[in-house]
Order: sequence, then C-alpha cells, then structure tokens
Amino acid sequence: MALDGIFLRHIKKELEQNLINSKVDKIYQPSKEEIVLSMRSREGTKKLLISARANSPRINITDFSYENPKTPPMLCMLLRKRLSGARLRSIRQPELERLLMLDFEGTNELGDTVMMTLAVEIMGQYSNAVFLDSSGVIIDAVKRVDASMSSRRVILPGVKYEMPPRQNKKCVLYSDADDIIGSVKSCNGNMPLAKALLSVVQGFSPIICRELEYLTGRGRDVFSRELDEELTTRLSFFLKRIIASIRDISGQPYIIIDSNKKPIDFTVTDIFQYGTGHSFKQTGTFCELLDRYYSQRDAAERMKQSSEDLNRLLNNAASRIIKKIYIQNEELASCSDREHFRICGDLIQANLYQIPKGASEIEVENYYDENLSKIKIKLDPALSAAVNSQKYYKSYQKAKNAEKILNVQIEKAEEELDYVSSVIDSVSRAKSVRELNEIRQELTEQGYIKAKNGKKQKSEAALPPLEFTSKSGFKILVGRNNRQNDRLTLKQSDKNDLWLHTKDIPGSHTVIVCDGKEPDSGTVLYAAALAAAHSKAKDSDKAAVDCTKIRYVSKPRGAKPGMVIYTNQKTLFVEPAKTD
Repeated sequence: MALDGIFLRHIKKELEQNLINSKVDKIYQPSKEEIVLSMRSREGTKKLLISARANSPRINITDFSYENPKTPPMLCMLLRKRLSGARLRSIRQPELERLLMLDFEGTNELGDTVMMTLAVEIMGQYSNAVFLDSSGVIIDAVKRVDASMSSRRVILPGVKYEMPPRQNKKCVLYSDADDIIGSVKSCNGNMPLAKALLSVVQGFSPIICRELEYLTGRGRDVFSRELDEELTTRLSFFLKRIIASIRDISGQPYIIIDSNKKPIDFTVTDIFQYGTGHSFKQTGTFCELLDRYYSQRDAAERMKQSSEDLNRLLNNAASRIIKKIYIQNEELASCSDREHFRICGDLIQANLYQIPKGASEIEVENYYDENLSKIKIKLDPALSAAVNSQKYYKSYQKAKNAEKILNVQIEKAEEELDYVSSVIDSVSRAKSVRELNEIRQELTEQGYIKAKNGKKQKSEAALPPLEFTSKSGFKILVGRNNRQNDRLTLKQSDKNDLWLHTKDIPGSHTVIVCDGKEPDSGTVLYAAALAAAHSKAKDSDKAAVDCTKIRYVSKPRGAKPGMVIYTNQKTLFVEPAKTD
C-alpha cells in the first residue's frame, strides 16, 4: 500500500518524540534513492532512514544496518559537508499531505547559523528527498527533475522549491464528517463508496476507504447513491471515530499478514474487511512497522540496483559468446564438404591429359564411387588443369585446418560461456554489496571489467564461505562465488573432505568438513540439498548433485576461476534446501 497522510502524521509524532534537537552525527547513502542520517542525542544514537524508492517510499527510525558503497555518492558528500553537526529543530507536515519538512539548524563556511530543510516527499514513483537552503532554494535532490521530465515542477539545484501540486480534497483536520458525507453524496451515484471517499478526503489511503465502506455496509458493497438515512448515520459514526484518532494522533500501528505469513498491508487502525485467513498484528511503533514491512523488499531492490551493471555486462557477454558459437558452428558445417575438394583434385589429376585447354567444366568417372558414376567438376578456364587441381587441394587443406581450429575455438567458447553462466548464478545469489564487489574484482582480473585508470584496485578482505551444520554436527561450507570456490576447494579443505557440486549446472562448491570422520547419509543428503540450493537449480523440484572426495578434484592449467574437473563421483538426486 501507499504510505498515506494519516500514517505519515503518526510517523511525524514519533520522529518528534525521538529526534527533535538531536544532532546529525553521520550521513550515509546505501543506494541512490536512500539516505540514512545517524542522529545523536543525550538518549543515544538513532538512525533515520529516508527512502525515495518508487515501491517503498518512507521515512522512519530504523534498527537495520545498511551496507554502504566504498565511495560515497556526490549527494552524500554534499549532505556531509552541509548537514553534519546540524540539529533537527522542527518537523512540519502541510495538513495531511504526504510530505514532511525536516528543519535543521547548522552553520555555514563562515560560522554563521543557518537553517536548512530536507523535504521528504512520499508520493509513489514521484517520491523524492529535496535539500533546501534557508530561502527555499534547492541545493540538491535524490532525484533531479528537469523540464523534459516535468513541465509543471522542476527540481534542480538553484531553482526555487515548489510544493507538490495540491489536490482539491477535504482535510479532516478542518472538515467534519457532515462536510465529507455531503461531498461524497455529490459524487457520481454509480461510484463505490470507497472510491468516492478516496476522491474526496485528503490523506486517506485505499485501505481506510475500503474499511469505511465495509463497516458502513456491514460487509456488502455500498454505492454513493445508496446513502440513505441509516447508511449515512453509520458512515458518520465511523468517520467521526477515525477523524478523532487522526486529530489526536491516537492511532495504533497494524500490519496485515496473509495466510502465507507475508505482510500485505498496514494502517493506523484495526481492520475487519479481510475476514478470516489473515492475521492483524499490532506492532510496537509505526517506525518498527515500516521496517518490518519493507525490509525484505528494500534489501532485494537494493541488491537489484547494485547488481544491475554486472547483470548487463554478463548478459551482453553471454549473448556475444552464444552468437560467436553459432557462427563458428555454421563455419564448421561448411568444412564438412572438404572431402569433395580432395576428390575433385584427385580426379583432375587422373584425367590431366584429357582436359582441353580453357575448359570450364569436365565430366569424368568417379572411381571413389562403387558404381563409377559420372561427376561434373567446375574449372577455372583461365588456369591449366594442373593448377585447377592444386586449387582444389588447397581448398581441401584450408577446410581441414579450419575444422581443427574451429573445434578448439568452439570448445574454448563453450568453456567461457559456462564460466559466464556461473558468474551470473553467483550474482543472482549474492546477498551483500561485498559479495558483488568480490565478483567485480574477479571479472576485472579476467578482463571483463576494465580497471579504473589502468591501476589494480585495492581489494577488500575476502568473505568467508557460508557455513551450515548438519544434525549430526558436521560443518558444511558453501562458496559464495568462483574465487571463493577455488579457495575453499583447493586451499582450505583437506583431501579427505567430501566435495559436492550440481551435475553439469553452475553452482557453488560445497564441502563437508570431515575431520577424519565418515559423515552419515543424512549429512551427505543435507549437503547435497545445500549445493542444489546454491546453484542454478535452486528453483527446480529435483537436482542431480555429484559427490566425491577433495583428492579427486583438480583444476586444469589455465582454467577460469571456479572451473574444476573431478572423478570417482557418485550422483545424488535431491530437493534443493530452503535456506532463507
């Protein structure tokens, strides 16, 4: 759902209670559409998250830790320069608009006290966070909007900030239930009550409007034309109740969870419209509710943004290699006729003195055919018969050599395609920016990414492999990417440890640390299920997983990272484990 003006009013109250007069200690920008302000006061430090994501815009105090890029974005550097050390003095919300104005008091380069504002607009795909100076001029924004993107409202540095366009709706802070009902009755009579309320009242989200219709009609659909005396009385009662809670800011944070235990909605009041099959949980605070509701979605979106360039690079590389293999296979197919060239050369030689000078074609017996059938051979009339024969021999030798070269090239291309597919799989399973950075470093070493300024970049400390424990106590290690697969298999593991990998499918190297013991069948099956879960077969019903000892695993000279060969394996068929 959208974070509506009512919910934002309650968030504003929580922020005022916790953050007013606190100082901006640190500023981070985990992604291009998110800002985290570390706010310090006598009571301790709290993190304020501001997100302008289209599908999860919000502002709330968060307890989650966010991974930050190695190099802060330009906006982050600007905010650190201007906003660090400033104190949050006030938070404003115009009526019930989905907009919070955070007013900070800080100092400029001359040491003078100045006021700055961070305008947080919660408006779906148009959400933004705009940094303003004391005169309301835009310093910068999370999303810049020029005239080509919007003719109504430009958001660029140096431009005077304008409020989002106001909607012609009634604000319940000033309008009472009778005013709202009067406007609802003047709507199109065929309009459902929920839709009519949504078009009339400022700050009401669809779930609130549907709930009012549900309560008014006792569960049945109600249209605005049907508002007789009884329905009007019921609507007035429920409207007055929610208006009172909005004015008093006395709502409670409720989250709606479906039968699959997935959060599907949230609001400021208890909800009855969903009936059975859903649970309605009251959380501690409104900020905690937003953290819980959006955490998984934000993490996935953050990783999607971080891996976007890698996926584009790898998909382009895969497409290029597939096209290359296709062309080489076509060339290889054309080489299959090379024997025809040799036969033509031999037959010309056998009939050398019977071919008239200047002939463009001859028809001779093909003694390579058991039936001695006739065969027509084209000639170049400008060349002698002997030279025409040598020309056919050269074509034969060229096709023969090309076949050898093409077979080698196709094999190398297929190996490269397997490698690129394995990296694509690693990117799809990456859970953190550090894992993506390791993959970037690997691709830089392999020449797929050009090193900045031609210099080798300083690498971060290598991440450890994923670690699991079987029911019988055996440690199971799973590589996160190709470089880690090589370290795990070739350097860190004992030769008697068990090694597992999905059969003929890109995936992680999985190792059962045996410590001189023989793992039980349950441990081996669990490790095989983990290997399947950390591979391209993770969404399949069954996966084939090869299992052998580390001593039988080796890396061919010059092979790409993660590429190994193995023998003495046995194959297990397992269902991929659920690791989330």
